[in-house]
Amino acid sequence: MPHPKWFAAVGTVAAITTIMAPAAQAVSMPETAAPRSASAVTTLYYDDTRAGGWQNAVAAGVASWNANTSNVKLAKARPGTRAEIQIVATDGWPQGTLGPVRPGGQARVELGSLAVTEGYDKNRIAAHEIGHNLGLPDTKPGPCSQLMSGSSAGSSCKNSVPDTTERLRVESAYADRVGPHTPAEGRLLADAS
Repeated sequence: MPHPKWFAAVGTVAAITTIMAPAAQAVSMPETAAPRSASAVTTLYYDDTRAGGWQNAVAAGVASWNANTSNVKLAKARPGTRAEIQIVATDGWPQGTLGPVRPGGQARVELGSLAVTEGYDKNRIAAHEIGHNLGLPDTKPGPCSQLMSGSSAGSSCKNSVPDTTERLRVESAYADRVGPHTPAEGRLLADAS
């Protein structure tokens, strides 16, 4: 039977090898290439300075997505900096650009007061429209448990949390930080009832 000190030495060598292997790989990569890993996080910036009266709903929608995805995060853009997601208040029906939007890209969320007038929940609207920017189409008709069912779930639905399938689809869309562009991306999707 090997001596206990031998196990300690082997463990130390394994730890050193584990630490040094990624460092050696990083050195061999071109300086302009960003290392990719399963835990890489894509940060998308949003600008809600034109969201007049919707800021709390936007914050709730952003918090919902940030709490339910691990490889894409939304952050408020600093004044004077470019944001991938422009969020504006309108008098019409809510709509959003179908993504997934990528860093440096451009998407739009229109938070329409017409839906609120008809009794729909502001937090659900904001989270739903941001979901379009993250690559999710409408799933109509659908139950209240599906965030992307939008208005088809009825005005009594207050759910602003993506379900498991929706979360997994967004995580999959951002698993490859560059990702392919699909023909459907960039369309403006109106969530009219």
